[in-house]
Amino acid sequence: MKSIQIILLSLITALLVLVSCGDDSEPMEMFTDSFDREAMLTDWADGIIIPSFENYVDALGQFNTDKDEFINKSTEEQLIELRASYIEAYKAWQRVAMFNIGKAEEIRLLNFTNVYPTDTESIEENITTQDYNLTLPSSYDEQGFPALDYLLYGVGDSDEMILEVLSGAGASTYLSDLIENLHSNAEVVLEDWKSNYRSTFINNSGSSATASVDKMVNDFLFYYEKYLRAGKIGIPAGVFSGSPIATSVEAPYSAIYSKELFLEGFDAVQDFFSGNSFDNSTVTSLKAYLDYISVQNGTPNIADLIINQWMLVSDSLTELSEDFSNQINVDNSKMLATYDELQVAVVLLKVDMLQALNIQVDFVDADGD
Repeated sequence: MKSIQIILLSLITALLVLVSCGDDSEPMEMFTDSFDREAMLTDWADGIIIPSFENYVDALGQFNTDKDEFINKSTEEQLIELRASYIEAYKAWQRVAMFNIGKAEEIRLLNFTNVYPTDTESIEENITTQDYNLTLPSSYDEQGFPALDYLLYGVGDSDEMILEVLSGAGASTYLSDLIENLHSNAEVVLEDWKSNYRSTFINNSGSSATASVDKMVNDFLFYYEKYLRAGKIGIPAGVFSGSPIATSVEAPYSAIYSKELFLEGFDAVQDFFSGNSFDNSTVTSLKAYLDYISVQNGTPNIADLIINQWMLVSDSLTELSEDFSNQINVDNSKMLATYDELQVAVVLLKVDMLQALNIQVDFVDADGD
């Protein structure tokens, strides 16, 4: 038996030598990625990211103005206007949430803006004692849009009761601090993009783990997987806990906006991927990058697979009510079906897309995907 193994090994070795040393063999031609990453980064910055932050800052400015009017008058009419500017600002946030890079990452903008479910007990205590520090990490779930959702819709059982609470000195001060904090943080990020980070972002156009494309693609993927798929759908639907947690939806107190906020975030993801700029023109995008690689390599177009899968997500969303909390309580299977469609796209993005772009995942996957 040992002699047979030796003979077989010798034959295999001889064949390998013949293949590698034959006169007619030629080295395999390697594909070189010469896609213009700098042009894509420029389009991302000027066509999508900066205009989205400008819109977000403007929306918060209006929210801040309406807040001052409300505090001065405290009428039901002013409450209605304040709520309208709240949802417009919240929707504008969905357009910038994925851009957790540069100054936004440095000041932890996402954590100070949209951690939910909010801690209502701490909010009530803060209003009563007026002893709080909104710059501390421990205050993440006491501020931002989730806390405002509670103040504007959940501190009373009726609009009359909500007006009564918000007319108090403690509540009105807390309301004011929350909105002004959102506004000032957003202004810091926008100003840095315009004065400093734009050039840094664009000039760092290489293909390494610390290059802008690699970092931005990872931020995009992290947002899609952890915040859009898991945070807005999976966690409330009970995917990770084994049972539904209807109170963990986004904006549970206003109730009717959870689907609208999801759709805004989902549209933002698709627009960034496909290169739909803020003014509705087309800019260089991940889709364009994947199109280019598909042509150069003669491989199937991953971008088309991703877009087609997102169409299935959109189809499943038509089955959901505007109030995700109510949807979970009435028929959670439809929420789970939407999650499943979102998850199929995670595989396309995280495996196929990253492999095609030669980008490594730079974040830890905590839920086994």
